[in-house]
Amino acid sequence: MERTTKSVDGFLDTLEGKRGEDIRQLDELIREQLPRAERHLYEGKFWGGSDQQIVGYGILDYQNKSGDDVEWFLVGLAAQKDHISMYVNAVEDGQYLLAQYKERLGKAKSGSASISFTSLDGLDLAALGELLSRAGQLG
Repeated sequence: MERTTKSVDGFLDTLEGKRGEDIRQLDELIREQLPRAERHLYEGKFWGGSDQQIVGYGILDYQNKSGDDVEWFLVGLAAQKDHISMYVNAVEDGQYLLAQYKERLGKAKSGSASISFTSLDGLDLAALGELLSRAGQLG
């Protein structure tokens, strides 16, 4: 995936329906919890080889398994075909921060650094806000 210079607000405006409304609400929440994080639109092939558009918040520099220096987002937000994905790449004590919060987030599927859900209706937004705030402190 590559970071683009395309307008994040322009991209968010293209998202329709309830999912679009939810993503714009999440964008507001992320920006409140990460007020100094710049937003960028990333596009291209993502894990698994699918084409994606992800709004990235903040910059995280790390070394990948090959030893290459990589610049990535601290938090990412994506509209998938049937759900919304959020990626939280912050690490604390050697594990992804999400592990500390996944049981409190509500109706969502969790991976090591990602959560996915169909709408905000089943999520605990207070717990999500805490997760994002802590990610901002670590990032």
